[in-house]
Formats: sequence, structure tokens, C-alpha cells
Amino acid sequence: MANELKVGVVGGSGRMGQMVVAQVTETEGCTVVGGSDQPGHDVVGKDIGTVAGIEPLGVTIGDDAAAMIAGVDVVIDFTVPEATIEHARLAAQAGAAMVIGTTGLDKEQAGVIEAAARHVPIVWAPNMSVGVTLLLALTEQVAGILGPNEYDIDIVEMHHKHKIDAPSGTALGLGHAAAAGRGVELDSVYKAARDGITGARPAGEIGFAVLRGGDVVGEHSVIYAGDGERVELTHKAGSRKVFAAGAVRSALWTQGRKAGLYNMRHVLGFED
Repeated sequence: MANELKVGVVGGSGRMGQMVVAQVTETEGCTVVGGSDQPGHDVVGKDIGTVAGIEPLGVTIGDDAAAMIAGVDVVIDFTVPEATIEHARLAAQAGAAMVIGTTGLDKEQAGVIEAAARHVPIVWAPNMSVGVTLLLALTEQVAGILGPNEYDIDIVEMHHKHKIDAPSGTALGLGHAAAAGRGVELDSVYKAARDGITGARPAGEIGFAVLRGGDVVGEHSVIYAGDGERVELTHKAGSRKVFAAGAVRSALWTQGRKAGLYNMRHVLGFED
């Protein structure tokens, strides 16, 4: 319908891209009108619905991201950092809103996203699920209550064996939330791994443990370990559908928003 939000999906052949396409078709108020993938990919020229395992949508996957983005209201991106920053530049030029679920961006790449958000609304979150958004809020709150001299914090995460970045973007987001709860920057207390003779653990350190294997969609735990007790906050995702649902919800939320960088807390009303 004419008044529906026009959605474009980059990386339409990927697992998340396919889930997003299917989710858009199940959601009122939006429709897939464009899709793109890398030049030379075998999905180029195919119907994006067929590639996603649903009914054909009459939308062909192209290899020109710029042309696709120019014809949509919002673009949803679960790709890789190098592609995402280019898509952000294109979205800013085209005046299209953007939803980003890509993880593993470095500070320079994050700066590109921030620059694009000065021109269009961008929702960027390491994890689009409602449950993880709640976990982030709780992690910050609990870290502020359980002090660094009494409780050590470790973040444990597990994903499927094909995931290429570690720790996951969600785990890093939890680390930032815990650090914020204690009024410090994560970089100053970050501990990526422990191996060998490490010595006693310093107070206030936030540690990370990473597991990879099988087909695990995503599991994250924040452990607050004190003398005589331990508090654990855990989220387990059983399907990527929760991430796709959050992404489409975010896409609808961008309608009428002013330019700026947003996250899932904004989408869910946790932040103004």
C-alpha cells in the first residue's frame, strides 16, 4: 500500500537478511521494496522472497546498493563492518533512515555511523531483541548497586561456530553497561582473557569469556561474584527471529524521527 513504510534489505542472502525479509512480510505497516547483495553473488537477479524461503515478492535482489537505498524509506543492515559503513554513507546521502545490527565495528567505523546519523535517523544496536535490551538495563542497574570492591563482574557469551567477531557486540554492550553502572569507561577495566600465571584479580576489572561452537544463536550471562554469593543475569536466544522482529520494530519506529543515533532503549521507550 502507498502509505506503508518502504523497506530495503542489504545482504539479502545472509541468514539475518532472510529473516528480516520474512519478518517484514509478516508485519503490518511496512513492505520490502528493495534488496541488494555483493556484485557477483549468485542471488543477484533472484526474487528476494524466494531467497528468503517465502512466497515470491516481485522484488529482485540487485548489486547496486546505492540505487536500492535511494528508493526506500529505511534500510536494514546485518552485514559486515566494511559494507555497513558504506551503506550508512549512502543512506545519509539518500535521506533514508537506517537500522544497523552489524557488530565488530572499530572506533573509526563507528565514527562513520555517527557522522551519517547527523543527517538521518539511525538505530544501531548490538542486539535487537527485547530481552537483551532489558538485560542491558538491568546490568547497568545491578553494577551500580554491587560495588567493585565487593563484587567481580564477568561476561560469558556463546555463539555458533561461524561467528567471526569476539567478544560479541552484545557482550561488549553488556560490558559498557556494567562499566556505566560503576561510573567508569570500559576500556579502563576491560579484561579480554586469562591465561597462564595472571596473578590476583584487580578490583573493578570486567572480564570476558568467549565460547564458539555448533549452531548456538546467542547466549549471554553477566556474573557478579562476591564472597559467599553470586548473582547471574542471563539471556538465551532460541531463534534469530527475535532479532529480526526487533529490527523491523526499529524500522517502523524511525518514521517521523529527527536525525540522530538511537538504540533499542529508545525504540522500547527506556530512553527519551
